[in-house]
Amino acid sequence: MTTTFHTATTLDGFLADPDDSLDWLLRQEQGAEGEAEFADFMAGVGAILMGSTTYEWVVRHLDAAGGGAWPYSVPSWVMTSRELERLPGADIRFASGDVGAVHAAMREAAGDRPLWVVGGGDLAGQLADAGLLDEVVVSVAPVVLGAGRPLLPRRLDLELVETHRAGAFVVSRYRVAGPLREDRTAP
Repeated sequence: MTTTFHTATTLDGFLADPDDSLDWLLRQEQGAEGEAEFADFMAGVGAILMGSTTYEWVVRHLDAAGGGAWPYSVPSWVMTSRELERLPGADIRFASGDVGAVHAAMREAAGDRPLWVVGGGDLAGQLADAGLLDEVVVSVAPVVLGAGRPLLPRRLDLELVETHRAGAFVVSRYRVAGPLREDRTAP
């Protein structure tokens, strides 16, 4: 079972602007290929994990659209240290503390299906720190923000598996090799 951080980022490596806005992302053309690829990815996912900021963004956008159902049909974990609104009818599990314990619960719920880390970057980094993040799939948009929430605030070695274009995005899949191996003796 694979644990994947599948996300979009700006060319300068930000998931959201300093105000946690994703307006830069929502105006990008994904193209039919990108939409189909993401639908295929989602169809295989067995459980998802997100941070509280991502969760609150999703809830705000459901409210702005006049309400609506939780967009995920699989068990969804939200890492948070505070009380958050629970959406009726959604399989949302609030958690805090050790990501390893949450990851184990997700694996049990997902069976042999992959796990998706929706956001944010630090949460994906915590999984990487624990050796639980297998791959990063990143869609890079032709936007530069200059500041905001960083993509993955960790020093990691990644191995490029594939890359292609999907609408305005360059999509790359990386295998997580582990912590960055730095050779301090090299010039």
